[in-house]
Amino acid sequence: MDDMRQKNQLVLAFPAEGRSEAPRAAEEGTESVTAKRSVESSAITERLMEEVCERENCKQALRRVKANKGSPGVDGMTVHELPAYLKQHWTTLREQLRNGTYKPQPVKRVEIPKPDGGARKLGIPTVLDRFIQQAVMQVLQRRWDRTFSKHSYGFRPGRSAHQAVEAAQKYIAAGHRWVVDLDLEKFFDRVNHDRLMAKLAERISDKRLLKLIRAFLQVGVMENGLVSAVDEGTPQGGPLSPLLSNIVLDELDQELGRRGLRYVRYADDCNIYVRSRRAGARVMRSITAFITSSLKLKVNQQKSAVARPWERKFLGFSFTNGPLPRRRIAPKAVVRFKQRVRELTRRTRGISIEEMAVELGRYLRGWHGYFGVCETPSVLKELDQWMRRRLRSFLWKQWKRGPVRFSELTRRGVKKDLAIRTVKSTHGPWHLAATAGLAFALPNAYFISLGIPQLFRSHSSTHRTAVCGPACTVV
Repeated sequence: MDDMRQKNQLVLAFPAEGRSEAPRAAEEGTESVTAKRSVESSAITERLMEEVCERENCKQALRRVKANKGSPGVDGMTVHELPAYLKQHWTTLREQLRNGTYKPQPVKRVEIPKPDGGARKLGIPTVLDRFIQQAVMQVLQRRWDRTFSKHSYGFRPGRSAHQAVEAAQKYIAAGHRWVVDLDLEKFFDRVNHDRLMAKLAERISDKRLLKLIRAFLQVGVMENGLVSAVDEGTPQGGPLSPLLSNIVLDELDQELGRRGLRYVRYADDCNIYVRSRRAGARVMRSITAFITSSLKLKVNQQKSAVARPWERKFLGFSFTNGPLPRRRIAPKAVVRFKQRVRELTRRTRGISIEEMAVELGRYLRGWHGYFGVCETPSVLKELDQWMRRRLRSFLWKQWKRGPVRFSELTRRGVKKDLAIRTVKSTHGPWHLAATAGLAFALPNAYFISLGIPQLFRSHSSTHRTAVCGPACTVV
C-alpha cells in the first residue's frame, strides 16, 4: 500500500504534459571513455532546463529526496509535505525554472561533530531546493559522469568506498608501498565559484541552468536568524554539491593521470601510491603546488603526509604490512565504534534491554555493512566479545538486588551454588560480566534472539543460528 501511495503522489505531483513538452533525452552509456573537453553543441545543451523539468526526471528526483529524508530547511517544510506542495505549485515553479527566474532560499546552517574533533558545517537547503538540485544533478551526471577518471570513486553511480579501498590495496600489493596522503583543508568551503562556473560553462550553454547553479552557490546561509552572503564554497547538505566537487577535482585527476601516477580518489580524499619515500616527497611538493596555484585550494599540511600505507587510514580502513596486504579496520574507526557502543549500552540509560537492542542492532547492522569487508576477522571477534560483556554488565546492573539476580540466574539454568557465588561476589558489574555464571545465563544466542547481530560470524555460530532460528531464546 505504501508503494502504491507513493506512486500516486508522484503522478499527482507531475501530471502528464502536452505535446509541447520537450522529449526525454535518451540515457547515455556509463562506460569510461576519453571525452573531448570542448563545448557541446548548443542544439544539445540549450534545452537542458527542459530536460531538468521533464516529468520522469522530476519523478525520479522526488523519489530520491523522499528516500534521503533529511531535516527541513529555513521554511520548515518536511519531505512528507513536498508532494502536496508540488501538486499545487508545480506549474508555476516549472515556468520560473524555464524563464530563469527561480530564486532558491538560503540554506540553514547546522554543525555536526567530526570524528577527529571539531565540527563540520553543513548547509541544509529547503526540501524544495533539494528536489530541484536533485533534478539538475541527475541531468548533469548523465552527461558528466562518463567523462570522469576511472580512479575517482566518490559520489558516482555504481562506485563505492569499498572499491576505492580495494584499488588502493592492489597498488600496495604491486609494490607501491609508500603513500602520498593528501588532505584538502576545508575543501567544500573553499571552492572558487568563478573557476567552477567557468568549468561548467565549457560544456553547458544553457544560460538559465548556469544562472540557477550560481544562485544555489551564492544563495547565502541563515544562522541565528541572520543571512550571510557566500562568495566561495559549495554547501554540504545539498544533492548538487557532490557532483560539483567531482567537477572541480576532475582537473586534479587529469593532472595525476597526465603524470602517470597511481592514485585513488574518493571525493576530497586522495591517496597517491609510489615506490619510495623520495618519490613520495617529490610528488607531495609538486602536487601541493598544483593544487594551490591551479585549483586555488589549500592542502592541510598537518593531516597530509608521505608514509607507509599501514601507518595511515583511508576511508576508515588501513592495511597490514606483508607481501599480500590485507584490509583492516583503522584504529580510529575502532575507537569511534567503541565510543558509540558505550553510549548505546550505558548502564544508567534507564531503558529495557529490548529497547536497547533495537537501537544497538540498527547501528551494528550499518557498521558491519561497511566494515564487515575487512580481512582481519580477529578484530571483529574481539569487538563482539567486548560488546557482549557490556550487555551482560548492563543486565546485571538492571537486576539490582541480590534476590532478583539470584532468581534470574537460576531461571536461566545456572546451578544454585554458582549462582550464589556470583551474587555474593564483591566485584563490580564489568568484572562479573566475564564470569562463567553470567556467560552461561546470557549466552550469545540470547542476544541474537533480541535482534543484536554478531560482527564475527564463524561457521559454528552461523550453524547455531540456522538451527535455533533468529528467535531462539535461552532461559
